[in-house]
This record gives sequence, C-alpha cells and structure tokens, in this order.
Amino acid sequence: MLDLERIRAAAVLVTPHIRRTPVVAAPDGLYLKLECLQVTGAYKVRGFFAAALALPPERRARGLLTVSSGNAAVACAHVARELGVPCRAVMLDTAPAPKVAGVRSLGATPVLLPRQHLLEWMATAAWEREPETFIHPFRDEEVIAGHGSLGLELVEQAPDLARVVVPVGGGGLAVGVASAVKALRPGIEVIGVQATGYPLWPRALAAGGPIALTPATIADGITAPYDPAMAERLRDTVDRWVLVSEERLRAAIAALAIGYKIVAEGAGALAFAAHEQLTTGPATAAIVSGGNIAPRLLAAILAE
Repeated sequence: MLDLERIRAAAVLVTPHIRRTPVVAAPDGLYLKLECLQVTGAYKVRGFFAAALALPPERRARGLLTVSSGNAAVACAHVARELGVPCRAVMLDTAPAPKVAGVRSLGATPVLLPRQHLLEWMATAAWEREPETFIHPFRDEEVIAGHGSLGLELVEQAPDLARVVVPVGGGGLAVGVASAVKALRPGIEVIGVQATGYPLWPRALAAGGPIALTPATIADGITAPYDPAMAERLRDTVDRWVLVSEERLRAAIAALAIGYKIVAEGAGALAFAAHEQLTTGPATAAIVSGGNIAPRLLAAILAE
C-alpha cells in the first residue's frame, strides 16, 4: 500500500484544483461518491494534477504525454491547459467520440491507435522516445497518491463506512483509495469490480499472470492492459472481487439516471451495479467514478 503521508501530501497539492465531490445516501446503507461531478467528469484529474505538480518545472515545461481509453487523456489535457504546457494523448481508435472531442477542446492532441498497436506502444515503453514528459495513467505513484485523496474525503464524509466498492481498470484508483481508507480505518473492506465483458484482474490474479482477453463491454474505462506491478499492488489492497454482467451494468446506468438523476458512464456505474450482489448491512460506499458516457449510448440504454 502507498504511505498515508504521501497521499496526504498529494491531497494538499491537488485540493486547490479539484472538487470535493459529494456523497449522497441511497437505500440499504449505500453511499454514492459522485466523481462523475469531478472536474472533466471523472476522478482522473486527482492523479494527473498530483503527478504534474510534483514534476520539476523543467520537465513539466516539456509538455505532458499519457495513454488512455479516454478519461485519463481528458484529465491530462485539462491539467496541461491549467498549467500552461502542451499535451498529447495516445488513445484507442475506438475511444468514445465525446472523450476524443474533449481532449481536442482542451487544446491537446489525441493520437489514435488500434488496440494492438497501443498495447505494443505501452509494452515497449515507447514514451521514452517522445519529447514530452510521460505520466503513466495508473502505475505512476504520484497518480496513485492523487487518487488516494478520494479515499481521504470518503472517510470524512461517511463516518460509519465499512466497505468501499471500486471500479478497477489499470488499478490506480483502487490502490490509492484502499491505501488511504485502510490506513485510516484498518477494518474497511475494499471490493474491486469489473465487468464480465472484461474480467481481467480476477482471472489474471487467479492465473498468476497475464491472460489473453479482448474487451466486450460498454465499460471502456476499465479496459486497461495487465501490468505486473499493479497485479502485486491489487493483490495487497483489494480484499475480493465482484463481476457485473453487461445486462446488469446497462440497468444500473438507467437506474442512476432515472432514480437518482446521476449520469454515469459504464465504468462509473460498475460499483453501484455490484451493490446488489453484496449482503446488506455494513455501510458501503460505491464510487461513481465518471460520467462521460456517449449521448447515443445513454439514449439507447434509457430507451430499453
């Protein structure tokens, strides 16, 4: 787990630049932590501000570079604009159009690659040959520490908290939040959630290494590749895993929109969707991690 003081230091850095997102109560002892209301519509700005602000000025001035299925790219673009430096984001060519448009609208340059090419770019650390300073979207320790600021808020906002349900892609959010909440309240259980259309971590951790898997989910935000360093961190911080079916995930997006007036993307609705698979009783927080859903997809789901 990441050191609590490191998370607190990151929180001091990022607090002037982000929103302290609300926690709202739902039935059956459930709290919803609404990171869909965060700057750029997702939690990612926490980590990217922490990483960028921790850089020496000369490295930051070179510009920022990241790789992302969408939300990390938008976060990096936003941070770069706020700090007055250029930005490029290597993205999947299947990334939702609103996320690609969001990167461009913030003055950054998206570089679109097919999934296999993008995975090769990551596997070969191709960022080392680029002129900008690279911020890894989930493995960078400052990014993880920045995400941990969410956990600090959550413990203050939900004093009776016993469980935290976290959507997991690359793992930076889960590790950061778990490090914070477990340091402050060691008895808290952290539950990781993925979709049945991309159950990377439960399968990879069970297998003891990487597995072949092609994403088939509307939760594009969780389709990060396997990373051995993150596997060890997740093994140490996530207590158990829940898988959510695509059918249940679509229903959860609709339920959040209709019942709570909350717009969540696929990855953002995973933790809420997983709650019905848990025993009721312990006070539980579900992190609604993002709200950047393609309007046509949302309309289609609401029409079902």
